[in-house]
Amino acid sequence: MSINNAIEEVMPQVYEWRRTMHRHPELSFQEYWTSDYIEEELKKIGGIEISRPTETSVLGIIRGGKPGKKIGLRADIDGLPIQEERKDIAFASEKEGVMHACGHDGHASILLGAAKVLAGQADELNGEIYLIFQHAEEAPPGGAREMVETGIFDELDFIYGQHLFSTIPVGKIGMTTGPVTSNSDTFDLLIRGKGGHASQPENSIDPVVIGAQVIEKFQAIVSRATSPLDSVVISTTTFHAGSATNIIPDTARLGGSVRTIQDETRELVKNKMEQAVASVCDFYDAGYDFDFQYGYSAVVNDEEKTNQVIRMAQDVFGDKVFDYPLGMGGEDFSAFSRLVPSTYAFIGAGNPEKGFDYPHHHPLFGLDEDSFIDGVQMMVHVALEMTK
Repeated sequence: MSINNAIEEVMPQVYEWRRTMHRHPELSFQEYWTSDYIEEELKKIGGIEISRPTETSVLGIIRGGKPGKKIGLRADIDGLPIQEERKDIAFASEKEGVMHACGHDGHASILLGAAKVLAGQADELNGEIYLIFQHAEEAPPGGAREMVETGIFDELDFIYGQHLFSTIPVGKIGMTTGPVTSNSDTFDLLIRGKGGHASQPENSIDPVVIGAQVIEKFQAIVSRATSPLDSVVISTTTFHAGSATNIIPDTARLGGSVRTIQDETRELVKNKMEQAVASVCDFYDAGYDFDFQYGYSAVVNDEEKTNQVIRMAQDVFGDKVFDYPLGMGGEDFSAFSRLVPSTYAFIGAGNPEKGFDYPHHHPLFGLDEDSFIDGVQMMVHVALEMTK
């Protein structure tokens, strides 16, 4: 059977896998049912060596009948703490307050489909194909880091990952060399002032005023301490203080997100934020606790390998392939891309006519399953190309 025919034949099962997993979402580091389900489905396929690198992840290895390279295909498997609100699908989440609102059920089912196609061709394959079903993409420090720390993937020649995207139309496949996501870090700031009556601010140390000035200085870091050619975003997303309109509170707590691309810029921004907090708090004689938390690093697509994948994709998909612009989202695939040469691609799965145009992490999020065959084709053809 030809590869294309094998892909067509497996698609009904891909949809079934996806819908089953969609009904049973699990949060990061809690993917017990999901990982057991994936392991059982891999066993049914046959010809795959199966192991559990961590408690809730799964690894399958297909060993080809010919010498070649070792490559990985990665899919994430966790859901999100969101109550699903879609009423137009028969396979909505059955777990209260949890749903697959980012498409990881699709990612896992696509990799299962690719696994079945490739396992059926094992004797004709080159090298070794590692099927990486990764837990906990949604919760820093992330499951990819845990899997990488096992050392299992140190000797791989290449790892490929992809993401179904509801904001890209079905039929489009985006890739580019270099950075494709950002360093995604967070901060928490507790300002310790001195409360008092709102009519007598001179007898208080007002943490609200201090917090407002800190936020202003944070924005000056973006506009004046970093180059306009750098991509930097500092967003203060929480600000909690006070309980009454006539009382100056004792404390204020701020938190937010910091996005950068280059590691040097990441450290510059962190240091400048610490300096900004210290200078404002010192001016008002306020105390503070500032915590900068490193999250996921930027995913950087290897230039040589990614150009090879792009050429392959253009041969298979033609003008479906487009140059994907850098985004400031975070993705823990970076743990793999920092370990070995890697490529991360984006598969269009949006279709407004079917109501599949809500953004990721939204309670009405959905995917057009017509996109799934593109995902399986990419996984299969990447494996055939990159193991040569």
